[in-house]
Amino acid sequence: MTQPVKFYFDFLNQSSRALYILFEASKIPFEAIPISMLKGEHLTGEFRDNVNRFRKLPAITDHGFQLSENVAIFRHLSREKLVPEHWYPRRHLGRSRIDEYLAWQERHMGVACTDYFQQKWLVPYLQKTRPGDNAVSLARKQLDHTLNDFETLFLNSRKFMIGDNISYADLNAICEIDQPKSIGYNPFQNRNKLARWYEAVRDELGLYYKNVHDEFERNLKLRNAEQSGAQARARALEQ
Repeated sequence: MTQPVKFYFDFLNQSSRALYILFEASKIPFEAIPISMLKGEHLTGEFRDNVNRFRKLPAITDHGFQLSENVAIFRHLSREKLVPEHWYPRRHLGRSRIDEYLAWQERHMGVACTDYFQQKWLVPYLQKTRPGDNAVSLARKQLDHTLNDFETLFLNSRKFMIGDNISYADLNAICEIDQPKSIGYNPFQNRNKLARWYEAVRDELGLYYKNVHDEFERNLKLRNAEQSGAQARARALEQ
């Protein structure tokens, strides 16, 4: 019997969501091991020694082989497991186009979506403060610019990024965009091509996407409720 891949993840992390959906949709045997980034569980010495020396998520252990970084894990799974061809096609230069997007994403989409999420939600949550208006405004401008570039450079008349079949580029991108979208940012304003593409990707992924996305939003709502309750108790003590 094939030993399942141990997959360490946190749905608050967009790369974790993308890889979790890939595992599920590709029917790759895996053991899901949730790790709380907000609690710092990925920063412990035990995690460093037994899971990932970089102390980052997502991470996998495959027959004792430890690996981190979203793209590295995706390519490992594509080589070592039975991943459907459409995720990373060899023919018609599809793989090269996906690699091109994944390289661009690391410097642009990932940075912009993460920064907005951090300035608008994560930093205020951790520091128990209000979001900084200037920091959020700058992050939003960068995000606007990045999504405009994404729509212009990567979306066209075809259904998905590289054609009529969904690929890992699409899966990676929708999870990135969901990060700021989940906290109130509207990525579709004046971006009709992006809206059509997003709907097509969401529908193609079906329940694999819905289940993970619903859990992500449920976690956010839970954290927001906890923070609101703590703030209300603090105000009551001040009175």
